[in-house]
Amino acid sequence: MYYRRKIDEFLKTWKADSEHKPLIVKGARQIGKTESIMHFAENNYENVVYINFALETKYMQILAEGYGVENVIKNISLVNPSLQFVPGKTIIIFDEIQENPDVATTLKSFKIDGKYDVICSGSMLGINYKKIHSNSVGAKTDYEMYSMDFEEFLWAKGYSQEQIDSILFHMLTNKAFNDNELAIFKSLFLDYCVLGGMPDVVKIYIETGTFSGTLDVQKQIRLDYEEDVRKYAEGLDQAKIISVYRNIPSQLAKENKKFQFSKLAKNARSREYTGCVEWLIDAGVIMECKCLQFPELPLKGNVEESKYKLYYSDTGLLVSALDDEAQEDLRINKNLGVYKGALYENFVAEAFAKQGLGLFYYKKDNSTLEEDFFVRTQNDLIPVEVKSNSAQSKSLSMLIKNKNYSDIGYGIKFGNFNVGYTNDIYTFPYFCSFKLKEYLKKKNGVEKWRN
Repeated sequence: MYYRRKIDEFLKTWKADSEHKPLIVKGARQIGKTESIMHFAENNYENVVYINFALETKYMQILAEGYGVENVIKNISLVNPSLQFVPGKTIIIFDEIQENPDVATTLKSFKIDGKYDVICSGSMLGINYKKIHSNSVGAKTDYEMYSMDFEEFLWAKGYSQEQIDSILFHMLTNKAFNDNELAIFKSLFLDYCVLGGMPDVVKIYIETGTFSGTLDVQKQIRLDYEEDVRKYAEGLDQAKIISVYRNIPSQLAKENKKFQFSKLAKNARSREYTGCVEWLIDAGVIMECKCLQFPELPLKGNVEESKYKLYYSDTGLLVSALDDEAQEDLRINKNLGVYKGALYENFVAEAFAKQGLGLFYYKKDNSTLEEDFFVRTQNDLIPVEVKSNSAQSKSLSMLIKNKNYSDIGYGIKFGNFNVGYTNDIYTFPYFCSFKLKEYLKKKNGVEKWRN
């Protein structure tokens, strides 16, 4: 069974644009890129030409006579003469192009020719993307894909768009959820935290109604990521890259979540790991949250390069990396224990990244003033706090009240509570975080309408 994804609507819009360019779909391994592209292709084209450079090495020489469309099609047909190329009715899919990045050079020819639609895809594209981009500049459209977000998870569970949009309605109207609504969405959210959004994991859960087998799939995905390090990390210390990846869960569990290389090995220094963090980010398997120099706009250019927090791109994979005792607490008892703050913070970071929101935080030296995240609108900087308990939000209140921080007018707090508003702080349940960008976009309009 195919589960609806957000890329589905994008692909329909892309095809409907008469001036559309060849498309490159980027994203980490096993997030559902190929499945979504093939689902779209089979439902919208008479002829689908699918080439996987990782599994079908016989296609590696299709560029032997150059990058022109006729030569490429001729060489594909020589390998498989049964393939049909009908102008206006054919889509060509080049998958796993990280194995053959020169294919991107053909995109300019395909754009000029205009007879066939082309979609390229692959994992690890971030690693090869400088070369891919230079080979196809001006001749392509990029789309960044992620594992399933909470909204896609709710679609898979059978919830209607109207039911999902009710979450945004509660946020915009500042209307508390009733007990039944809150209990159901919180339960679904906890399941999603444990599962994450990897399609193979979600499918097992949906089809069996249990978590049985999901942990094994998650562990295998993490092993596959580490195997990618060994395969693609050229010129870098592969063991150090894997060490960074494996160390993220334990570092997030600490009070000070800033990533510290000294925790990786005795006397380890950041300069020894130059390129390792960047490699994992480019591979799409981790996210970086940058530390602001000052809590003010603009955000870009206002960061301390040596300070950052690291998160897993999929919270379910983070959960699968925890120790066996924590696994039992999470999957059976729904007790998040010592990892509570880390898991919720990782989920919010993941939700922000999937909405296209940047990841920024602030921690003042020699002070208790710190804030988990910052997001921005056109004119406002909004501090965002993720609470794992009912303690007061001292830093959040301080940032709002301090006149030195003129860009900050209000704050947002996600936690284990209902919708509310007190002292310029909007409170939302954790599961609302996936709607934050849409909320911020519509918030001003709602306030003007009220007035």
